[in-house]
Amino acid sequence: MKYIFVTGGVVSSLGKGLTSAALGALLEQRGLKVRLQKFDPYLNVDPGTMSPFQHGEVYVLNDGAETDLDLGHYERFTSGELSRLNNLTSGKVYETVLQKERRGDYLGATVQVIPHVTNEIKQRIYEGAGDDVDVLITELGGTIGDIEGLPFLEAMRQFNLEVGRDNVLFLHCTLLPYLKAAGELKTKPSQQSVAKLREIGIQPDILVCRTEHPMTNDMRQKLSLFCNVPVKAVIEEMDVETSIYELPLALKAENIDDLVIDHLGLDAPDSDMKVWHDVVRRLKAPSHKVEIGVVGKYIELQDAYKSVYESIIHAGISNDASVRIVRLDAEDLEKNPAKYLATLDGILIPGGFGDRGTEGKIAAAKFARENGIPYFGLCLGMQIAVIEFARNVAGLEDANSTEFNPETKHPVIDIMEDQKDLKTKGGNMRLGACPCKLSKDSFSIHAYGQEMVEERHRHRFEFNNVYRDQLKQAGLRIAGTNPERDLVEIIEIPDHPWFVAVQFHPEFKSKPNAAHPLFANFIAAALKYKK
Repeated sequence: MKYIFVTGGVVSSLGKGLTSAALGALLEQRGLKVRLQKFDPYLNVDPGTMSPFQHGEVYVLNDGAETDLDLGHYERFTSGELSRLNNLTSGKVYETVLQKERRGDYLGATVQVIPHVTNEIKQRIYEGAGDDVDVLITELGGTIGDIEGLPFLEAMRQFNLEVGRDNVLFLHCTLLPYLKAAGELKTKPSQQSVAKLREIGIQPDILVCRTEHPMTNDMRQKLSLFCNVPVKAVIEEMDVETSIYELPLALKAENIDDLVIDHLGLDAPDSDMKVWHDVVRRLKAPSHKVEIGVVGKYIELQDAYKSVYESIIHAGISNDASVRIVRLDAEDLEKNPAKYLATLDGILIPGGFGDRGTEGKIAAAKFARENGIPYFGLCLGMQIAVIEFARNVAGLEDANSTEFNPETKHPVIDIMEDQKDLKTKGGNMRLGACPCKLSKDSFSIHAYGQEMVEERHRHRFEFNNVYRDQLKQAGLRIAGTNPERDLVEIIEIPDHPWFVAVQFHPEFKSKPNAAHPLFANFIAAALKYKK
C-alpha cells in the first residue's frame, strides 16, 4: 500500500483537488487501483449545512455522505467509488474524540491534540483506502500556515514514520505569481511555503507550480536548490486552454506519473492515454454547437452547480458538441421569461433549497413546456415542473410545495407522512443511492437502456402521491418510481419533444468519458431542437 499526500501553499483555490484527481487518472491509466480522499480543516462536521456561496455545492456519495465538492472531481477523473470514509473534517475528528472521551475510552487520560486527535486522523488514512487499493491520495484542504491544518500535517508527519519513507510521497502545490511591472514570475512565495512545510517536519518530494506563464530552466533550478527538491520534480502546471480535462495530459507531459512510480517503487506499465486524448479532441474540435440555459438562484457562483455544469460538458463530449452554458438568475425570469429563454436550445433547472426565485423557475418550466424546448429538471427542478403542470394544465391554481407555502390548498409537493416525525438533522432527508424502476416507452428508459437504475438523492420534499392519479389524467407521465416506497422519481410530458424531470441528482454519476445517459439524451434533444 502506497500513500500520496497533497498539500497547498501561498494561496487557496490553487487547484489541489484537480491536481489530485488528474494524478489519480494518470495512475489508473497505468493499471493501478487508486482511491482519493479529502481532509478539510474547518470545524463543520460535514459541508451539508454550509452555504453554497461560501463552499460551493455539496457532493453526495452513494452511501449518503454529504461531502466536499472535490470528491466530485475525484469520482469524475477516476473509477473508484468513494464513501463517507473519504472525507474528513476537523469537526468530525473532534466530535469522534469527544464521544470517545465521554464513553471513557481513554481510561481517564488527559485528552490532547497529540496523540488523540492525530491518532484519529491517522486511523482515517488507514480506513480510507479500502480493499485491494494500490495508491491512496489524500488531499489536505486549506493552505500551509493555517492554524486549523496543523493537526492534519502533524498526523501526516507521524504517518510517514509509521509506514516508512519508501511508501509515502509528499506533493506540494504552490503558486508562481507574475509581476507585470517586473515582467517576471517570482519564486520567493513558493520558497517560503516549502520552508513552512519543512519546519513542521515534512519535505516535499514533488513541487507542482501553478503559473500563467511558462517557467524557465533557471527558475526550476532555483526552486530545486531552495526547496530541496530534484529539478525533474519541479513540475510546471500552466492554466489549461479549454477544459480541466486537459490536465491529465498536461501533467503527463511533465512526467509526474513517472516520478511517482519511481519514488514509490511501483511496477506499472506506461499508458498511451487514449481515453483522455479522445476527450480533449472532442472538446477542442466539436462538430456541433448548442446553447443551454441553467436557471438557478446561486447562478453567480461557479462552484454552486459544479457537477451540473461538468455533466452538461460531458454530455456535449458524448454528442460531439460544444455546449455554451447560459447562467440565468431565476428572479430575473419572473416578469418576462421569453426575453431570456427564447433563443435557448434547452432549459435546465438544478436542485436547491428555499423559496427565493421559485416563481421565476416555474415561469421557465412553463415556457419550456409551451414552446417545445427540451427541459431537464433536477431534484427541485422536478418539483418545479410538477407545480407548474398542476397549476397550468391540471387546473390546480394554488398548487405548490409546502416548503414554499405551508398553507397551500394543493400541496403537490410535500414531506411524506412517515418522514414528518424525524426531527434530527438530516433525519427527514433522503440521502444517497436509491433504486428507481423505469416505465416502458418513456424518454428515460430509452436513455438508460434498462428498467432498473440506482441514483443519488439529497432532498426532503417528495411528489405527493395523493395527486398522482389526477396529474396522470391531465397528461403527466410517471416515468420512474422507487419500488421500495412507491415514491415518484421521474416525471415526463409525453407529447413534448423531450421533457424529463427527476427527483434525484444524476449529475453525481457523470464522467467525461462516460456521460450520464439522461444528460446525454438531453443534449441530443437540444441539438435536434436546434435543427
